[in-house]
Amino acid sequence: MTTYQSEQGIRTATSQQTNANQAAAELADILRHEHLGFVLFFCSAEYDLAALANALESCFPTTSLSGCTTAGEITPAGYDRGSIVAIGFDRRLFAIETALIDDLEHFELANAQPLVDTLLEQCRQQVIAPINEHSFALTLLDGLSSREEQVLATLDAALGRIPSFGGSAGDDNHLSHTHVYTAGRFHTRAAVVVMINTRLPFEVFSTHHLIPLTHKLVVTEADREQRRVIELNGLPAAQVYAELVGMAPAQLSAAVFARHPLAVRIGGQHYVRSIQRVNSDSSLSFYCAVENGIVLTAMQPTPLLDDLKVMLAGVSARLGTPSMIIGCDCFLRRMELEALQQLDQASQLLRQAGVVGFNTYGEQHHGMHVNQTFTGVAFGSLPANDSH
Repeated sequence: MTTYQSEQGIRTATSQQTNANQAAAELADILRHEHLGFVLFFCSAEYDLAALANALESCFPTTSLSGCTTAGEITPAGYDRGSIVAIGFDRRLFAIETALIDDLEHFELANAQPLVDTLLEQCRQQVIAPINEHSFALTLLDGLSSREEQVLATLDAALGRIPSFGGSAGDDNHLSHTHVYTAGRFHTRAAVVVMINTRLPFEVFSTHHLIPLTHKLVVTEADREQRRVIELNGLPAAQVYAELVGMAPAQLSAAVFARHPLAVRIGGQHYVRSIQRVNSDSSLSFYCAVENGIVLTAMQPTPLLDDLKVMLAGVSARLGTPSMIIGCDCFLRRMELEALQQLDQASQLLRQAGVVGFNTYGEQHHGMHVNQTFTGVAFGSLPANDSH
């Protein structure tokens, strides 16, 4: 068990125990204290999830918990697999409230606005900090629901000026069952909204290491509901993409998709639309929304570690040395680091910066669903004359 404890009302702990009861007990040994107000966790999908839910509720009987399954964990020691990592928040510095969205298909603004208003009012009643400028929303979504875009756009409209970020739950790259957790159990085809109001300064951020090339591909036939592109430039999608990257269609793989992503340009910014797989009919399935008529731009990776260093340095320059960072890191970035044998170097950077989080099947930033980014929130420190 590795632990990292902050002086700013945040404690983190992780366990590599595969037994759910033992893992939950290890977390509780570190996180429980008289001022513990909320626990956020990220866990491997290899756990017996029903047993883990029972164990967590037993170990934290009076504390609200939320979390999700992952495609890999980011612990205080760096990247990990097969583990659970958790963050405990001190109620003297954080007011945290959660809500479950269990009907993603029909989630509309009429649902979102009262949900957000209720969460904000519950935070306001705890009198921790003013709501404006001191609050943000964390969203955890079922990573295989294909409803992220609709839910996020709707939530963003309801949140107004309140910043938001989050990640889509994973399942250790099996792409079969992903789960979010709240109210004592794991849920599928659902989302959890975590509203966080805090006295600590913070910054919500997102970065990626990809630059656009000149090659353009037009989606000429797509199944929007299934996020499937059937034709690009009027030809079978897999054939066109394979030609773009200089390979035969049979050679296409997740590693190739990670190194040769596509993106859509919106408002002068490129948002990555990562490919999930090649289908038997030569169509391509994506992790993000695709539809007829959109233009996809070929993207080229720049050094990932350099971009990560620049981002972390920028956060420190603006916020001071972070007391902790919650990171949602696309699993395709981790795959790229593994292919380049740079995972240990990245782990060292994350460890030094105090990052805790998970590898996602997609990230969320201010209402946008994106891929191949590192997105999260960095917490600063209270002024020296401010105490708990």
